[in-house]
Amino acid sequence: MNSPNSPRRIIVGVDGSEFSSNTLTMAGRVAPVFGVPLEVITCIGMSDYYLTSRFEQELTKFTSELEETARQMAEEAVDRAFAGNRPADLTVTVKFGEPAKVLVEESNDALMLIIGRHGGGGFLGQAIGSVSRACAAHAHCPVLLVGADDVLP
Repeated sequence: MNSPNSPRRIIVGVDGSEFSSNTLTMAGRVAPVFGVPLEVITCIGMSDYYLTSRFEQELTKFTSELEETARQMAEEAVDRAFAGNRPADLTVTVKFGEPAKVLVEESNDALMLIIGRHGGGGFLGQAIGSVSRACAAHAHCPVLLVGADDVLP
């Protein structure tokens, strides 16, 4: 189904929240249709930190701990979504950076980006959040937004 130059993955943005399970479940249904693997990406925003080289050892330990915690949260969301039936071609990746920017950049070589939208909250009760809004506006591939209240059969 894929040509040699076609995108070879569907990206799923996951923040570890309870809403991530819905997003992952939807992605698990979409990927087999296209015959491509799923790459679950969770992001650690580090843009507000400025640390000099004198803190390099502490920074390395700190980022390692953050990465492990983020990976565990993503893996827990995967476990909730697939309840023991995890797709064989699913991988979990932890990236450092602002989530919207990372996901838009990763969308360059993706068939589709699937992300959740919490909706019904935030500033003035906006329907979608800043990450999903930025991804929908700037991604380089189609974006599927999965609502927190979307019921999957």
